[in-house]
Amino acid sequence: MNRSISKDFTQGNIARQLILFALPFMASNALQVLYSTIDMIIVGEYVGTPGLSAVSQASMIVNFATMVCLGFSNAGQVLISQAMGARKRKEMNDVMGTLFIFVLLLAVGLSAVILIGRVWILNVMNIPEESYDMAMDYLIICGAGLIFTAGYNMVSAVLRGMGDSKRPFLFIAIASVVNLVLDILFTGILGWGVAGAAWATIIGQATSFIFSIIFLYNRREAFGFDFKKESFVLNRKYVGMITGLGTPMAIQSGFINVSMLFVNAMINDVGVVASATFGAGCRIDDIINKICMGIQYAAMPMISQNIGAGQQKRAKKVVYVAWIYSAIFTVICMVAYICFGKQMFMLFSDDPLVLEMSSTFIKAILWMFPAFAIMRGSGAFIQGLGNARLSMILSILDGVALRIGLSWLFGIALDWGFFGFVLGYGLAPYGFAIPSLIYFLSGIWKKRKTLAERM
Repeated sequence: MNRSISKDFTQGNIARQLILFALPFMASNALQVLYSTIDMIIVGEYVGTPGLSAVSQASMIVNFATMVCLGFSNAGQVLISQAMGARKRKEMNDVMGTLFIFVLLLAVGLSAVILIGRVWILNVMNIPEESYDMAMDYLIICGAGLIFTAGYNMVSAVLRGMGDSKRPFLFIAIASVVNLVLDILFTGILGWGVAGAAWATIIGQATSFIFSIIFLYNRREAFGFDFKKESFVLNRKYVGMITGLGTPMAIQSGFINVSMLFVNAMINDVGVVASATFGAGCRIDDIINKICMGIQYAAMPMISQNIGAGQQKRAKKVVYVAWIYSAIFTVICMVAYICFGKQMFMLFSDDPLVLEMSSTFIKAILWMFPAFAIMRGSGAFIQGLGNARLSMILSILDGVALRIGLSWLFGIALDWGFFGFVLGYGLAPYGFAIPSLIYFLSGIWKKRKTLAERM
């Protein structure tokens, strides 16, 4: 297969491979977060605090659906990586065809759920009255365009599994430029408000998805998928494997996002300023953590390939190197947050009340960063290994037992207010980080049969 798209990680210098593979992912993740960040900055400038709250709240619903689709896309990525490591090229083509149809059908179904249940969803979220109509506009437009968001993430997952991080960066860069130009035009110049931001987002994502499909079709030999009509079928065997591996991953993503909805509902009771502050803070937190998450995205297919090739020791070395890089980037990000946190919030809002509350958010959220540093290595290992069930269990512990439970405990039971809600939200990831670390170091995983052996 043409090395310009696929890459063999079963040999070579791990530290060099990981950082070179991770850098485009880090840039891609930053640009992907930039999508919604641009929406919030421009909406904050032209619409104000109620619009900022509307975008932050409604985007969480769309993100929930996107993450469910991404769970199944990541399942396909693991299968492709392990098949590649085991040199099973025919199986790779069959997995890709099944994944394309499966994820796109899922996206259509989730769009229907969002559009049909939109009123109930926003009522459950306890959206502030002054933000409700704008949140509804954003939810309808972005919910209807979910297929493009899911499609881009699916293509990116496949490419990650093959060891390519440059093309996903190219595709999201195109989307970001389109989104920025249309955001300024629709929201600022034409005055469409929150609806304009939603249209800019969806058109940008549609452009990215269409461009990626055309690009890969023109390079189908190097890509390793023939794009023939008969290849776009739901192969029963691989549907079972994608479902078995992807369902826990989708539940994992879903629980984390559902927990966000509950935490948001509690914070919304405090008022629109708290809602806007938390929304802006989560967006900043998203940028920082997703940039660092590029390390996890890179480590995961490297681990999968080596597990598929039967090189367990090399797979373990990938985790250790990922931890070193994660620790370095985490320290840099924490220092940046401490020194320039208020300036970051000023990108989203000039409301003095929001800026005043931002210092409270920063003090609480910093507790989250060490946990995420651990998860970049051990989380990537569990996913690359294909142990989706354990990942799901740990995510439920994080998302339900801790994220909701601790936010309620600190924010309501102990009456710590906004600081308590954010602190509970920030401490929750330790429910994943610590058990995943123990699992990796214990060596229990060595008894598992690889996915490549089941193909």
